[in-house]
Amino acid sequence: MATFLIETPHKKEDCLKALDEVVAHNRSLLKKTWFGCNWGDHTAWSLVNTMNEAKAKNMLPSSHRSKARVHRVAQNTVKQIQAFHK
Repeated sequence: MATFLIETPHKKEDCLKALDEVVAHNRSLLKKTWFGCNWGDHTAWSLVNTMNEAKAKNMLPSSHRSKARVHRVAQNTVKQIQAFHK
């Protein structure tokens, strides 16, 4: 398993439609999602654990996948990050 951050932008006028699509496709994803809509940044960020990037993207409704960016992420110690750069 790996951890992925899924970044899914949407337009203000599509906000409620985007929400409805996520609820219909994968309601449990909402428990792992943070929204910037309150502050005018119509983007959702979901932190999920799954096998690969494709499986992470498939957690989204098909209409959201082309706009989504999926980033593999990990928590590291300072020493680990320093070692990456040697």
